[in-house]
Amino acid sequence: MTERVVVTGAAGFIGSHACQVLLRAGWRVVGLDNFDPCYPRWLKELALRPLLASPAFRFVEADVRDRAALDGHLEGAAAVVHLAARAGVRESVGRGAAYRDINVGGTHAVLDACVRAGVRRLVYASSSSVYGLVAPPFTEAARLPSARSPYAASKQEGEDLCRRFAAVHRLRAAVLRFFSVYGPGQRPDQVLHRFARLAAEGSPLPLYGDGSSERDYTYVGDAAAAVAAALAWTEAGPAGAEPFNIGTGRGVRLDRLVGLLAESLGTRPTVLPQRAHPADAARTRADITRARRVLGWAPKVDLELGITEFVRWYEVVYGYEALAAS
Repeated sequence: MTERVVVTGAAGFIGSHACQVLLRAGWRVVGLDNFDPCYPRWLKELALRPLLASPAFRFVEADVRDRAALDGHLEGAAAVVHLAARAGVRESVGRGAAYRDINVGGTHAVLDACVRAGVRRLVYASSSSVYGLVAPPFTEAARLPSARSPYAASKQEGEDLCRRFAAVHRLRAAVLRFFSVYGPGQRPDQVLHRFARLAAEGSPLPLYGDGSSERDYTYVGDAAAAVAAALAWTEAGPAGAEPFNIGTGRGVRLDRLVGLLAESLGTRPTVLPQRAHPADAARTRADITRARRVLGWAPKVDLELGITEFVRWYEVVYGYEALAAS
């Protein structure tokens, strides 16, 4: 019988793409999502449409902090991919209690449910933000500093929970530290989506800092493939929670990103300089040696193609939205 995996955050950005990859790999997928109002429900419902067309996919609207919901769907599952979280570094500042409740409380609830259901395989979504001011390239062996935002703190706590549960309850967990994931289906608060919307409106783009900040931008299809590779890795081997950087190993300046987006959109936006946000890291870049060697995973989509795919998705989706509103 085909194995069943439970994916939390299945209607979200990375989650919906990960579900597609897992379905193609032959998994039966139960997707959980509570449609957190951090961005419009219709975008998540749009992401679910291709998944709902598969007989191997079942969707459940539920919160990961709901014990009854988790117990009802983890029983008999082979593994859990825990992607549900409240995202956003800047958005988390001043909202630490809410982020801790959702991200840490939700992760604790999922781990408890895994123990009750006898699930021993877990993939957990962490973030490059856990590295803080560590000098790039970031390696998994780096000692993590004090978190610079409630979001980063919640992901550090989530990783620690995975390690403790793995040690005590003999789980095998892959902790994926995602680096600036972008692409079709991106959340409206993320940089490409926000800039595309402003450019379409003819509004200036707020550029934090002088444009020299760098990010390791990871295409969502590559991130989803990393989830599948990590899930395969959990099938055999000793108990434990192991971190893996999921990025490209290349840093891209913010002003270059804006230039590539403008070129793909066919616009010449006005840039409005802003002070750099204190919670933001100046540079991020992943050392992906370990993910290549252990997971057999490597990124395939370069930034230019990835931005083109994002713009194609954006123009189709928001073209339909404009038609619906007219």
